[in-house]
Amino acid sequence: QVQLVESGGGLVQAGESLRLSCAASGRTIRLYRMGWFRQAPGKERDFVADISWGGTTNYADSVKGRFTISRNNAANMVYLQMNSLKPEDTAVYYCNIMPPDFRSWGQGTQVTVSS
Repeated sequence: QVQLVESGGGLVQAGESLRLSCAASGRTIRLYRMGWFRQAPGKERDFVADISWGGTTNYADSVKGRFTISRNNAANMVYLQMNSLKPEDTAVYYCNIMPPDFRSWGQGTQVTVSS
């Protein structure tokens, strides 16, 4: 299966930006639709965004216009640019193939947005 490692999280103030990275190994992700998910404390893991092999994107309503998903197939990488961050964006962020493979969940990267 694909192994995924997320990075780029941190503590920021509301209105600031972060760029998350997802490094894939074990298999090329070139032909997979890839997604980002997030899980806030005490809540379910929710869909954030996904991107097809060709670059077609989808976003959760809560992040539309603020987040941008992108990919570099040659580098086996997926990114999430997060702008105008809000406290409600605080969560652990994960990437995965679509639909998610339970074997591919990584450790995630923590994003904390202070008000």
